[in-house]
Amino acid sequence: MTSKLTALLPDLAPWRSSRDFRLLWVQGLVTYLGSVMALIALPLQIKELTGSPLAVGVMGAVELVPLVVFGLYGGALADAVDRRRVIVLTEAGLGLLAAVLLVNALLPHPLLWPLYVVAGGVAALAGLQRPALDSLLARIVPHDQLAAAAALNALRWQAGAIAGPALAGLVVAYAGNVPAYATTVVCFCASVLMCRGLSPVPPAEHAARPSLRGIAEGARYAWSRPVLLGTYAIDLAAMLFAFPNTIFPFLADELDADWALGLMYSAGAVGSLLVSLTSGWVSRTRRHGLLVVFGATGWGLAVAAAGWTSQIWLVLACLALAGAGDMLSGLGRTTIWNQTIPDRLRGRLAGIEVLSYSIGPQLGQVRAGAMAGWTGARPAIWTGGVACVAAVGLLTAALPRLVGYDARTDEDALRRAREGDGPRAEEPTPT
Repeated sequence: MTSKLTALLPDLAPWRSSRDFRLLWVQGLVTYLGSVMALIALPLQIKELTGSPLAVGVMGAVELVPLVVFGLYGGALADAVDRRRVIVLTEAGLGLLAAVLLVNALLPHPLLWPLYVVAGGVAALAGLQRPALDSLLARIVPHDQLAAAAALNALRWQAGAIAGPALAGLVVAYAGNVPAYATTVVCFCASVLMCRGLSPVPPAEHAARPSLRGIAEGARYAWSRPVLLGTYAIDLAAMLFAFPNTIFPFLADELDADWALGLMYSAGAVGSLLVSLTSGWVSRTRRHGLLVVFGATGWGLAVAAAGWTSQIWLVLACLALAGAGDMLSGLGRTTIWNQTIPDRLRGRLAGIEVLSYSIGPQLGQVRAGAMAGWTGARPAIWTGGVACVAAVGLLTAALPRLVGYDARTDEDALRRAREGDGPRAEEPTPT
């Protein structure tokens, strides 16, 4: 019995084998804890200034174009330059934008337009940074530890997503926006220092300069791989139809549960954490496409249930179940990407991945905000969950190769395993 329970615990091999993975793990936690303060304070500040669900939802539209343009360019950039340098510079830029939010919040009458400008700037810098971050994993972790590394990264995100929103909700509610934005600035300063400690990650030999031709080459590769297309399309549909976070302040009002706003933001991470804490089985799983489909379907069903019920504790429970489904889908997607994409294209494909899991939430904010202004928050949430389940079913039928993906037989996965461009595991430090 003990051995079976131990087998469910997270696999710590990437943490033991890679110094850069350990450093990046801690840096990511610090960044998330700071970012979530602004993530909650920003839409709440727009709500306070306008009182409009649509005005909050428009934030997603403002972020969309910069995210698309800079996400694609960031992917090409990650294949052409030192990825560590990209991460350091963009992290510093994000810290400066947090400082702008802080200065605006200190004004006697905070302005609305800087909030949208900062939202667009954050989207642009995130678009530049995420391909470099996401494509870094396979360079610092041995190939056979990629699934375990994805689970540990998810565990880091969940730790921040549980503590961060609950803490941020209390800070914003009882202390205001200024302390929240100040915390964000401090966290980004610490993050920049840690990023500077990463080892250089130079581009592949003879790497081409960023160009439209290079971006097109990555797009053609993705289009020619039905498994990759399936991961992008399902995640895009799930977030487009069933991303309710932006209207949580209005849902809390409808349920007369303002005290639960922070819990709404963190409930999904609780469900994700339960999956991660029992993720030892992920290292032994080979059918990652099934994880994507089952996880996205569970996400949609749980979001629909959260919008249907009017009991706050049931809402929180459903959001936790949604987080568990999203975690399963995310583990499947990340592992497939790292197992199948060649290193010379990883940055550009990471740019496409950024679009697949970022455009959906941005458009989802607009959809949810517009519909909530018309029907109320609850109908906007449950109808989105139903639409998500229907979309996943249609996409699964259209792209059967995703469900049939098996790391033991897939040609791209086998080719990547033979390339062996990741590092070898470090020798244990003598005691």
